[in-house]
Amino acid sequence: MKKIQYILAFCCVLLLSATSCTDWLDVNTDPDQPNNQSALISNRLPWVQKFYMYSAGIANMRTSMQAGVYYSNAGNNNHLAVTWDCQDGSTTSAYQTWFVEAAANLNDMYSAAEKEGAYHYMAATNVLHALGFMEMLDLYGEMPYTEALGASPGPAYDDGKTIFNGCIAKLDAAIELFQKDQEPTASKFSSGDLWNNGNVSKWLKLCYGLKARYLLKLSKKQDLFDSDAILDCLSKAPQSNDDNTFARSYNSASDVTDYLYADPVMTNGNWANTAYGSNQRISKYYYDLLTNMRGSGVTDPRMTKIVPASMSNIKLNTSNKVGSFEWLRSEPVDFYGEAKRLVAGDATSIQIATYADVEKKITYDISNDDDRATFVAEMSKIHTCKVDGQNVTVTYQPGSVYVESTNYKYAGDTVYVNLRSNSVLTGNADVGEMDMNWYFTTTAKAHGAVGSTGSFQIRPNSDQEILTYHEMCFIKAEVYMRKGNSGSALAAYKEGIKAHIDMMQAKLTEWKSAGYDNPDMWPMDESQITEYLASDAVCQDAGSLTMSDIMLQKYLAMGCSIENWNDMRRFNYSAGNIPGFGIVYPGYDRTPLFKGAAKIIGSSKTDPTYWMRRWRLPGTLELQYNSTNAKQANANALELYIWCCPVWWDCATDDEYYSYIQSKLQ
Repeated sequence: MKKIQYILAFCCVLLLSATSCTDWLDVNTDPDQPNNQSALISNRLPWVQKFYMYSAGIANMRTSMQAGVYYSNAGNNNHLAVTWDCQDGSTTSAYQTWFVEAAANLNDMYSAAEKEGAYHYMAATNVLHALGFMEMLDLYGEMPYTEALGASPGPAYDDGKTIFNGCIAKLDAAIELFQKDQEPTASKFSSGDLWNNGNVSKWLKLCYGLKARYLLKLSKKQDLFDSDAILDCLSKAPQSNDDNTFARSYNSASDVTDYLYADPVMTNGNWANTAYGSNQRISKYYYDLLTNMRGSGVTDPRMTKIVPASMSNIKLNTSNKVGSFEWLRSEPVDFYGEAKRLVAGDATSIQIATYADVEKKITYDISNDDDRATFVAEMSKIHTCKVDGQNVTVTYQPGSVYVESTNYKYAGDTVYVNLRSNSVLTGNADVGEMDMNWYFTTTAKAHGAVGSTGSFQIRPNSDQEILTYHEMCFIKAEVYMRKGNSGSALAAYKEGIKAHIDMMQAKLTEWKSAGYDNPDMWPMDESQITEYLASDAVCQDAGSLTMSDIMLQKYLAMGCSIENWNDMRRFNYSAGNIPGFGIVYPGYDRTPLFKGAAKIIGSSKTDPTYWMRRWRLPGTLELQYNSTNAKQANANALELYIWCCPVWWDCATDDEYYSYIQSKLQ
């Protein structure tokens, strides 16, 4: 890393820390221009939390592409989801945001807190250290760690084992510090804590929950995996939804944008990266779990809260307002199965729908008789079609939703509703705090034509999940399954499903009570929840419970989270070669549009290098300015195929791990 990065981060925190003009101990210090020594820890902590959230949001979104939760028609993200021709442009932002905006402040914040006897700030700094560096390990493997936050412009690298153990040690230190009373003159923890409002009990549960999450990563390692240690951590981790740690987020007219990305500051980091723009959509892999879990054909009550809808078949009244319409729930994008639509176009060809504010005619040249007949039959259900030889002219009346293209293959893409939500700072004109719908155009907004209702987890004001009770339940279910205790596994699995539904229901109830008029932000029908929990979509018998049942419900609940990708790597995706558990993620495989042979080199599903295993290091930040250390740490660091090199916790033994990083894979 270049030294300038640390300087920029330091300047950033000085600027952002100028949020309070009170309690300055040195009356000769200008509170509007704090320096490295005078910046208040109660001002530092919330900004470090905020920028960790942003880094996590980037990682969550892009790894969710790799895990098959979302489809994107944007190049870099699409390559992670569809073609597996992974691009270097995908890898910089999470790394940069963590180091430049968050990690660069950790040592100073810890030292300042230590001088005050502010033990809880010291503990929170350790927790953030563990969260951020474990995320970096999950993504990049070897990287600067022990020297990362020092003065060296070219810090040495550490291997994955060192980073992992360092993060565990930070959590252990945090647990000790949280059990101490702060000095009477220390800054109040509640004054700077965005996540738990200074509730030390919740922070302790967060620490133990993170330890459980991290120790679970060792599931391939017979010499290190300790199911009883995980269960012990779980006994001290969140015990109900009341113990969840969220980063509460807001869609506020008083919001401002940050200095680096010009994104709203108060909003959800997952939204800022997944649903800020119009490129992302629900994948068929994820959608099928909401509509056909365990082959049951049962629709999950969470489906309409997660899968967005748009207005269709709109009829305008005499005032040019939406008079009548139908809600169109999005169809999912198929890129693991036959992927007919993508094969017919190309990997990034799903189009963004637009809105006809005046009559619009488009002529399509369709030479194939069968294709033309099918097209006319479908389009005639809503629009007027005129056939002239092989040309078909469709008239879109004002209020129609359509795709601005003469390629008939794209005309049906209006069924793929994007995940976009608007914030008060990023929406069309006159969008207020209570309206986070996305509208096709400014005119569509004036008419009241909604282009997307958004998705539960990724609205601007959605809670960003740091650690949740439902995750703890699914970890417990997995651990009991590994111990052969299927009865306890079933109970934890069912509790995890219920906990996630209850968490969603509480937020949906809060939103409706606040006055949001988006029906996708209103509570689920309680009778549907009861029916679902008793249905075949949920395993009801311990004897028939499988690890796939547990992990697919966890996958559904975690959604936009790096933990889904971490779990998939632990089970080798759909290879089915983790003894005793069969295929855990059935149907997940390279897609029909796979083009990543230079980067994902394995030829067999049981070969670890058949799958995406890590990210390549950022080209400029590390492979250019710190390449010597990068190559010393991993012989494959500069190779294109580094994407399929397993990280430390993804290997069964240290010998396996070092065999990957000490010699070339090809």
